[in-house]
Amino acid sequence: MGASGGGEGREGEDPVDTFQQHQRESINPNPSPPAADAVVFTAFFAGIVWLVSAYLGCSRIKVGLNGDYEIMRGLLTVSVEEEEERWELDRSPREPINIWKSKYSSLYYGCSKRGPHFASPVRERNSNGYLLIAASGGLNQQRTGITDAVVVARILNATLVVPELDHHSFWKDESDFKDIFDVDWFISSLAKDVTIVKRVPDKYMRSLEKPPYTMRVPRRSTPEDYLDQVLPILRRRHVVQLTKFDYRLANDLDEELQKLRCRVNYHALRFKKSVAEFGAKLVASMRKMDNRYIAIHLRFEPDMLAFSGCYYDGGEKERNELAEIRKRWSTLPDLTGEERRRGKCPLTPHEVGLMLRALGFKNHTFLYVASGEIYGGEKTLQPLRELFPNLYTKEILAGERLNPFLPFSTRLAAIDYVVCEESDVFVTNNNGNMAKLLAGQRRYMGHKRTIRPNAKRLSSLLMSRHKMDWDTFAKKVKSCQRGFMGEPEEMRPGKGDFHEFPTSCICERPLVKSHHNGNQETETDPEKNSRTTFLSEGKIQSRQDVELFSVINNQTVQGPAMSANR
Repeated sequence: MGASGGGEGREGEDPVDTFQQHQRESINPNPSPPAADAVVFTAFFAGIVWLVSAYLGCSRIKVGLNGDYEIMRGLLTVSVEEEEERWELDRSPREPINIWKSKYSSLYYGCSKRGPHFASPVRERNSNGYLLIAASGGLNQQRTGITDAVVVARILNATLVVPELDHHSFWKDESDFKDIFDVDWFISSLAKDVTIVKRVPDKYMRSLEKPPYTMRVPRRSTPEDYLDQVLPILRRRHVVQLTKFDYRLANDLDEELQKLRCRVNYHALRFKKSVAEFGAKLVASMRKMDNRYIAIHLRFEPDMLAFSGCYYDGGEKERNELAEIRKRWSTLPDLTGEERRRGKCPLTPHEVGLMLRALGFKNHTFLYVASGEIYGGEKTLQPLRELFPNLYTKEILAGERLNPFLPFSTRLAAIDYVVCEESDVFVTNNNGNMAKLLAGQRRYMGHKRTIRPNAKRLSSLLMSRHKMDWDTFAKKVKSCQRGFMGEPEEMRPGKGDFHEFPTSCICERPLVKSHHNGNQETETDPEKNSRTTFLSEGKIQSRQDVELFSVINNQTVQGPAMSANR
């Protein structure tokens, strides 16, 4: 595949270094001798110091008696290693970005506690009936459905039956809810939000005159839609099943319902112990090799490429193979041939590697790649491995220990989810369900660095990269990625999908300062501060502990029932 071609350097060489060397030789085939370089560098450095001195004043830069320049402590406060990990556009008014961690991440925290008027749920015997949910898709698509199912049950004052996972989709995975998630924790942790049971009581089912009513609601239905269309049937039939339940609830909801979404997604949906512990072992393996790592979620499976209508210069063979797979879907639109240039296609593994190197990540950085079947196999992955030799997958790290999980795609996806969520930097080449969910969760957990390619701008740049030198290419990549690095400033109320931008559930820690011991100024502990600013509406409320344990065990919620269409 042309877009995934390997580097041209000799074995063991860094492809980026080789590319830069070739560019330098083509631009300056007769380099000046080392002595001349030293003279030029000395003159250049002296000129720079003179300019800085003129700008900042003699008080900032001192000239010693021996002619050496002494730069005041504080003028250069960043170590060489840290400076290499920051990038800044020339003449840009914006401050440098640390590619490993946002300097503002500690100023934000997840806040999804119930409000004082969020009423306790109705008990099972007093509810409007039992709500059955049939989730749809892969693990993360089903996760969004489960999250919304809890909210819908709350809207309908219904008793929710633990959702049924999809056994009939492309993956043909027979795993049930209890095989992926901790079902007892799911029920108990949401006890103050919604009444949840494992099954409809047999005695109750036998008493029904008709079987459960099955229906499918439209995508992005509002709370009012559920009250108008589903609630009357639920009251009449007592048991209703909603099928193909994915993205069946509106994106914009009442703030209390949005916070419930966060309590479900980030706290109640805890992976089963065996899955969570296996993922934790892989995280420990990565940390043992280096104290930080990047996790990349690569969506480059054959079906994914065929569905999106993407071709990567692989010739007639590639077109025929993907066209054959595309026949599985009869309702897909005709292709224009411009899908990739318009940013509608996932980046190739090679392109992801080039983006990361251009952003400033070094050749020795450790990578964990989470993916399914890569189209083209190891040949497609090899260029990424040449850019980052320390590349690992769950198969490499776990070996035969992974065998019990291999027949179950959802459990494998859950393991990848754990390793990606715990990474220092999370990168994706797509905007699918896992990418959105992880982006939202990492924002909720303190804006951990999350990089999403600006595909619309990057695609054209990557396809024309051979027309420019490396420094120009890297500068353009950094420019493209402004606003796509997971910085807190990217969060805006109403922006994008709520699962990716959970604005209602992220609070800002104010920097409150107090004076002690005369003129000495110290920051107070923000956790002890009783007020915080919500990003969603700028409200001021009492600070609440983000951990759901204390919410469940210590709070007694009282007050009138919340109107679902409030």
